[in-house]
Amino acid sequence: MRHPIKLISRRAKVGKSGLAPISLQYCFSAEKRVVLSTGVSIPPQYWNRKTNRISKDLPPEYGNLQELETNLTKQLRKAEDMVSYALKERNACPLKFLKENFHLDSSRWGFGQMSDVENSLDVFRHIDDYAKSKKSSVKPCTINVINAMKAHLKLFEEHRKELISFDSFDARFYEEFVSFLTYEIPQVRRKELIRGLKANTVGKTIKHLKSFLRDRIRKKIIPFMDLSFFKVMDEEVDAVYLSWRELSVVYHLDLSNQPQLEKYRDLFVLGCLTGFRFSDYTDIKPEEVRDGMLYVTQTKTVSSVIVPLRKDAKHILIDKYNMQMPQVSNVNFNEYIKQVVKLAGIDELVKITHKKGNRIEEEIKPKYAWVTSHTCRRSFCTNEFLDGTPTNLIMAISGHKTEKAFRRYIKADQVQKAHMIKKIWDNRPGL
Repeated sequence: MRHPIKLISRRAKVGKSGLAPISLQYCFSAEKRVVLSTGVSIPPQYWNRKTNRISKDLPPEYGNLQELETNLTKQLRKAEDMVSYALKERNACPLKFLKENFHLDSSRWGFGQMSDVENSLDVFRHIDDYAKSKKSSVKPCTINVINAMKAHLKLFEEHRKELISFDSFDARFYEEFVSFLTYEIPQVRRKELIRGLKANTVGKTIKHLKSFLRDRIRKKIIPFMDLSFFKVMDEEVDAVYLSWRELSVVYHLDLSNQPQLEKYRDLFVLGCLTGFRFSDYTDIKPEEVRDGMLYVTQTKTVSSVIVPLRKDAKHILIDKYNMQMPQVSNVNFNEYIKQVVKLAGIDELVKITHKKGNRIEEEIKPKYAWVTSHTCRRSFCTNEFLDGTPTNLIMAISGHKTEKAFRRYIKADQVQKAHMIKKIWDNRPGL
């Protein structure tokens, strides 16, 4: 629990030097409070009353801004720890305890020393520390997203030509950062330079930045800041799926002239028949098959699912590969599966729309060009939904936790949905 402790500038105490002391104020109640000296003094006009922090434009003759901020943050954390200690461990009056002990050596009260990272207020060092602390509780793909968030911040810092500190994260920063991610950031992994990210990718960056800042606040490394304006945007994405008919064409495709593509085709079909994520259907182990069922712990959610093995899935997994599915990278898979689907003649033009800021952008490509490893999961969910499989049973296999998340995978167009309604209505009695 956070305590009512804050930094204040005591303007009434301005001396002949024109400097106002910065103090710590702890309010035990409306009538009872204590004010503690921090030993820091600056001209009162360089104190930001909204944030209760030193303004960024403090002239260097009054001290190094980062060093002053580090000093004040350490003292703020110390005061909060001492109040907690007095209330929980000593059952003592926190006002008296602070007054008598704040300026003594805090080690006698059992407060641990801060690490080198905590002593530094370098944002990027803290992101590395945050990622390191998460490694034991999240999957590598999440660490990759955290590192991508850090890379986006670095690019924004270079673009803005202004160092990013913990004081940077205000409403203006959020608006400028989102604009940069949406329109300016270069996608350096493309052969041609493309600027700007899609709404869901921007949202993912903001989500992990917000989680990082909350972690630093919770650990009392930085003071509390209002992050309510850090909105995590997302959008419904139009994406393709392969129908059972199209999947059958891919499954029976003769690849004798291009045998190197066969493993990618087989992995793709297996993914479409199980509804697994790429990391799961490429890493099925022999001990996970029992009595014609797959018992798999999903990599991303660490949840267990049981999936009946269809005849065709059993043929691929057991008869053809003897439970030793080929190991391929996601990048190579996404490249070669497009070639497979193209050879299957699935080349109708498909238009995909997505948001870019307040604009709607359209992209038209042959259907095979839209196919990726994630098409498997989408195809499974959509085909089962169209066949009338109850949603809760599909979710039991796909591992979706909420129906809202599951519905994002259903890519049945309006005509197909109309046919589904017609099939239901035809089986009902008339008037």
